[in-house]
Amino acid sequence: MPDPGLTLNSVVIRRDGRTLVDISDHVDPGEVLTVMGPSGSGKSTLLSYIIGSLDGGFEAKGLVLLNGTDITELAPEQRHVGILFQDELLFPHLSVGENLAFGLRASVKGRAARQDQINVALEDIGLAGFADRDPGTLSGGQKARVALMRMLLSDPKALLLDEPFSRLDTERRDQIRALVFDQARAKGLPVLLVTHDHADADAAGGRVHRLG
Repeated sequence: MPDPGLTLNSVVIRRDGRTLVDISDHVDPGEVLTVMGPSGSGKSTLLSYIIGSLDGGFEAKGLVLLNGTDITELAPEQRHVGILFQDELLFPHLSVGENLAFGLRASVKGRAARQDQINVALEDIGLAGFADRDPGTLSGGQKARVALMRMLLSDPKALLLDEPFSRLDTERRDQIRALVFDQARAKGLPVLLVTHDHADADAAGGRVHRLG
């Protein structure tokens, strides 16, 4: 039986002869592993390696396994790994509903079926009726919720978090953190969170790996 979850097997990343990342770990479905370290310590570099977008200026080795399958050499779109960044990266020329539709799997056929999924997704994040809204009219917390749901609609098998809460005020940060972690646990997704904020690590409630 394949080992469910996300496995980093002897992943080492160097630049200019300096080791930035040296990690071997496994994240179970529904578990959060937090990677902490100061700016420049290699946190985002590790995420780039996992999703397949690492810059050619780095030397990297080691395996990335997802539910027992080696995805190290696959193209990014074949890895089924979702990622959330500090910026929501919503498409400004698309409505909220159209942004969510962008995340829907191609297997969801027909306009009515796709619209139904979008409506359910908006209800799940407390934004029912927002399908026709311009993303520019949303608050920071609302944008973060839409970005989360757009990513989840693509049916990822693992979730990476690149300090996605850092630009939110304290109240919204607590709400969005809880939403992200609750959704990930409900869907059984292994989660890798990179942050420099101890409050994020505390909220995640899992193990912590320190870089730098």
